[in-house]
Formats: sequence, structure tokens, C-alpha cells
Amino acid sequence: MTDTNKCGPPTSTSSASEGAAAPACLAIVVPAYNEVDTVAELARTVLAQPLVQELIIVDDGSQDGTWTVLEPLAKSDARVRLFRHERNQGKGAALRTGFAQAIAPIVVVQDADLEYDPEEYPIVVAPILAGKADVVFGSRFIGSSAHRVLYFWHSVGNRALTTLSNMATNLNLTDMEAGYKAFRRELIQKIRIEENRFGFEPEITAKISKLKARIYEVAISYHGRTYAEGKKAGWRDGVSALRCIIKYNLLRRGASETPNTKHQKPEKLQALNTKHPDDTSGA
Repeated sequence: MTDTNKCGPPTSTSSASEGAAAPACLAIVVPAYNEVDTVAELARTVLAQPLVQELIIVDDGSQDGTWTVLEPLAKSDARVRLFRHERNQGKGAALRTGFAQAIAPIVVVQDADLEYDPEEYPIVVAPILAGKADVVFGSRFIGSSAHRVLYFWHSVGNRALTTLSNMATNLNLTDMEAGYKAFRRELIQKIRIEENRFGFEPEITAKISKLKARIYEVAISYHGRTYAEGKKAGWRDGVSALRCIIKYNLLRRGASETPNTKHQKPEKLQALNTKHPDDTSGA
């Protein structure tokens, strides 16, 4: 099992530069598609967090210059590792690529659009660091953190999908579709991600429930975007999520999982900083 006992922010007696390297334990995996306006700011904010050991950004076939913006970041900070799909495949496909590359003991999903605040990493991973959880879901629907007021029917749809997922998994989540999720690395890397798009959320929920993982939920803030500002998930993804709830819970009841390294078509990747400087495994 991955050792997270030494993870944590720098001590008060160490400088930021000296303390950040030793305790850092998070692999932040960012799927990015046409996020040229936000991805550089997002990367700088992520790298400023003391817990971050590596930042893995998967450019999912962007056509707006996202990759051009990312390249200087990889050259200026060895923690940044970039991977690029030749064509757009979807969030699930990008996460599948990123998860397989992670080295740090805890893996956190971070969208590239700044809807979720990297300064909340300590909140999101606290149950894992305390040895109580294997997986942590962020929730936009609990707690008192700030939430941008946006689409009513989106919130209704999210709650409905969460309820249906809970009925199938017998979990009591409040926000199955939330973008913030954290995993012990050895857990997420042994699950085969099959969905290429936003169906990742109900798929991973179903699969971790079958593995009897210890799941916690924490309140997070949410700074959502409008469609004019670049929001991508739509009603078709809601229909797909319903399909995934049925497929991975009801049609595959009791099915075992296989590691990401098996039965999976390899992606054609362009990559920068493919080997993390802190990796001493020789892999």
C-alpha cells in the first residue's frame, strides 16, 4: 500500500522551497480541451500548492493553442508533465492517460477551467491523509463554501443522477458528478477506465463501490462557467451518465476490474517530462 504517512504541507520551521519537496504527495491530473484562456493560470495556481508533487496535464487534442501555452510550463518546472492526444477523445480518455502516468501516492482530478479551487486540496485529501479513506468526493451541495449561482436544471439533473447512482451502488453521496475526486494511487491504477467522455463519473463511482473502497465526501466551493465561457457538459452527457449507471451497476453486477495496463488500446501521445525527477523506481 502507498505510504501517505509522510505527506503533508511544509512545517512552520522550513521555508516554502525547502519544505514543499519532501512532504508533497499529490499527483494532480488535469484533462484539458481547448482551455487556452485558463490552463496557464490553473497550472500556476496548482504548482503553488505545497502538497503538489507532480502536475500531469493531458491535452485532449486541443485546437486553440492550449499545447503551445503548456510547453513553456514543462520547461520551467520539472513537476509539470505534459501528454497530448492526437485527436479529441473526451475527459475519461484524458484521465485514463493521466492516471497511468501518476507516481505520487495520492491522485486528484482537477479540471482545467478554474471551476474548482486548488487551494482546497488539503480539504479534499484530508480523509486519505488521516488513513480513513481510499477515495474522497468533493461535493458542491453540502457545506457553506461559495458557489456561483447558475443553471437550475443542471442542478436538478445532477441531483437526479446522483440519486439514481446511489440507488444502484447503495452509497449516500450528495454529488456524484463533482469534478473534484481524490484516490489512493494504487486503487485508481488498478481500475480500467472504459468511458471516454463524462461517463467517467458514474463509471468510477460504480467501480469503486464494487471494490468496497472507503469513500468520504467533503464540502468544496464551486465557481462554475456558463456555456458562453466554455462549459462543455450538456444534456447528451446526462443521458450518457444514465446509460453508464445502468451499464456499470446493473449489467455488470459482481464483475471484477482489471488494471489499466490490460485490455486497453494505447493512446498515441506527444509528451514532455514523461519521467518525474522524484521517481526512483527505475520504471
